[in-house]
Amino acid sequence: MRRVRGLVSCGLLVLTVAACGAEKKPSGLEPVAPLRPSDKPVVGVILPDRASSDRWEEQDRPLLESALNFAGITPLIENAEGDEKKFQSIADDMIGRGVKVLMTTPLSTEGGATVERKAKQANIPVINYDRISLGGQAEYYVSFDNLNVGELQAEGLLKCLGNKPGAQIIEIQGSPTDNNATLFADGQRRKLGPKYDAGALKLVKSQAVDNWDPVLGKATFEQILDANGGRVDGVVAANDGLAGAVIEVLRERGLAGKVPVTGQDATLEGLRAVLRGDQCMTVYKPIRDEAEAAARLAIAVARGDISGADDLATGNTRDLVSRRDVKSVLLGADLITKADVRRLVAESVVKSVDLCAGDVRPVCDELGILVN
Repeated sequence: MRRVRGLVSCGLLVLTVAACGAEKKPSGLEPVAPLRPSDKPVVGVILPDRASSDRWEEQDRPLLESALNFAGITPLIENAEGDEKKFQSIADDMIGRGVKVLMTTPLSTEGGATVERKAKQANIPVINYDRISLGGQAEYYVSFDNLNVGELQAEGLLKCLGNKPGAQIIEIQGSPTDNNATLFADGQRRKLGPKYDAGALKLVKSQAVDNWDPVLGKATFEQILDANGGRVDGVVAANDGLAGAVIEVLRERGLAGKVPVTGQDATLEGLRAVLRGDQCMTVYKPIRDEAEAAARLAIAVARGDISGADDLATGNTRDLVSRRDVKSVLLGADLITKADVRRLVAESVVKSVDLCAGDVRPVCDELGILVN
């Protein structure tokens, strides 16, 4: 199923706890003074890490910085580096400075909820960006229809498998503390579950990978593969980073390009793997749309325009832990196969000079992707 991209707001049921400038920032936080009343409004943003995906520093940071600066809002963007303690420290610092809005991509639902309680006490509104903190107190949530993302991954795998009865599938899922990862898996199971139950496909094992860590993902996949006698016909990898780890193992065993592997995020390396034929598909989530939606919400809230913010967040996400609806903007995503990569180049999602470097150049020539 192909989704039309754009600001598609809709309700999404959160089923369980566990969900998914390039300038380098210093790892330590310097003591700072509280903001003065004469200062421009400041929006604090905490990104989760650098390792799980290139998107956070290469796309989200510059897009959010640009949108907020353009609106006369000062962005204060830090990266938690996958460290829960650092996430908490950055949040304490931003709350202490008195930012007008705090936008967070939590590393865990518990950690996110802790920060949101502190922000609530300081009367600072919180926007959950890309991941929701179940049991938290965020006023808004901006993300994608993550159940549908999982469905697209399953759909892509089934197309790549073709008619192969009893195909053996290994699932390498995302972090168990990331509610998005749970939603991806739930979406995949909507398509793959009936086939597992009917025996059309065989699920060898499904394993979550802490922190979306590709190194751990590689070791995990290798262990499952060895335990299954080296047999696998298809791999559900929850994002491009984990897909790359899986492909490393398959390449070592002469299976790269022979075993379909899914992905997500349409990263540069993921798209190059798709063009090589090592990766079956990826999912393109328009980060520009997500960052723009979040920035527009943050700008409205920072200016005190709550009714304007509510007009933007027309959907609701049900948080079953706190038993409340969170005002949301949820966006659509696209299934990307080899034939679709050219469109992403045309839309300036990826630069052809980077995409088509080295061994991928002949494939780009074959697909009519002009390098400039």
